[in-house]
Amino acid sequence: MTSFLRSDRSRPVAVWLFAVAALVLAMVVVGGATRLTGSGLSITEWKPVTGAVPPMSEQAWQTEFAKYKVIPQYTQLNRGMSLSEFKGIYWWEWGHRLLGRLIGLAFALPFAVFLIRREIPRRLIWRCGVMLGLGGLQGAIGWWMVSSGLADRVSVAPERLATHLSLALILFVMLVWTGLDAWNGAPRQESPTRWRTVAWVFLGAVLFQSLLGALVAGSDAGYIFNDWPLMNGALIPRDYAGDSLWATIAHNQASVQLHHRIGAYLLFAGAIVMAAMAWRARFLPQQARVLAVAALGVTVLQAVLGIATLMAGVPLWLGILHQAGAVVLLAAATAFAWRVRRP
Repeated sequence: MTSFLRSDRSRPVAVWLFAVAALVLAMVVVGGATRLTGSGLSITEWKPVTGAVPPMSEQAWQTEFAKYKVIPQYTQLNRGMSLSEFKGIYWWEWGHRLLGRLIGLAFALPFAVFLIRREIPRRLIWRCGVMLGLGGLQGAIGWWMVSSGLADRVSVAPERLATHLSLALILFVMLVWTGLDAWNGAPRQESPTRWRTVAWVFLGAVLFQSLLGALVAGSDAGYIFNDWPLMNGALIPRDYAGDSLWATIAHNQASVQLHHRIGAYLLFAGAIVMAAMAWRARFLPQQARVLAVAALGVTVLQAVLGIATLMAGVPLWLGILHQAGAVVLLAAATAFAWRVRRP
């Protein structure tokens, strides 16, 4: 048994954290599919414990269907949907919620065991505690998001969707970073401040671009302006301005898609500059330089996926790949930011 009083690393703890990070990646992908299939409002109640059990009889299915029939999504968009069609969207949302419950167990139970066995490095215990709390908060935010679509809307509020996704991505970053710390131990010295700043700015830009993508998804903006590089033949669409500043930022389809495009161009340019600078900075470790180039490669792939997804009209499989690509890019940016701290 490894005492956390004598060691600042634990590879079993690192493997656990990386495994939970992989589950969060799966959660984001399933969440994207749930959104793209319009399934997120099919379960109209939040039952953290009993909700883990799906309907087990025909009567139970009819009861769930009856609850769905009173919300605007059914009355305005899906009126006449059959029970079989309802089951199709229900299983997506149920699977998404079940995966969230499994992630909670996959984190909480090993956390308790590692604490009892004193295998978590002391400096990482508080971080794991914060992640456990954020995971619980994520469940509450998920319901806060769903509740926005049960009364006056036919879908969830885009800003709530962005909040839900952003917290999932922050948790993912913390899991990867803490896993790397657990695997390698504490840094013996710090790298030059300039490169830490560059790496953090790039990581923040990836997170911000993901938030802009969530606003596109939440407002269904990917289904319009399906030409590229122009938008219906114009650089700036005519209906760019919403009814208010907030509408322009979060709810207007033309503006949120344009903002996501601009963010992609800036991120793409930044990745090129960062990779070129890192490759020429011979005082940086070889691993850091390779990670910078890898981040550029993932950025290029993600840009291609984004354009293809848009021009194809957001088919399910491309939409899922594009969302997964965002998490992979976030992992590359996190690994680069972590590595440049260590000369």
